Amino acid sequence: MASNFRIVSRRKGGNLRLNLTGDFDGTSAHELLNALAKNITTVCRIFIDTDGLKTIHPFGLEVFRNYLVAFEKRFGRLVFTGEKKIAFAPQGSKYL
Repeated sequence: MASNFRIVSRRKGGNLRLNLTGDFDGTSAHELLNALAKNITTVCRIFIDTDGLKTIHPFGLEVFRNYLVAFEKRFGRLVFTGEKKIAFAPQGSKYL
């Protein structure tokens, strides 16, 4: 994992906000996917905030997109926010 990558999570009501900070690489992608897998069935929406990301390594984004298919039926629960939201948001998900 990129040594400076962090996910700060905050639950409020039926929603969960995941603030991503640092550099996003392949291991960071797996960490984010694990956070989604752990929470996606227990919350109404998961907001993934990309504003704190410094660098997005293409390999990390590819890993994230390839494994995100497992959540395809729940894309409506994912809301991507922040400056780099479009790079992350798969078709069928939402972004603000």
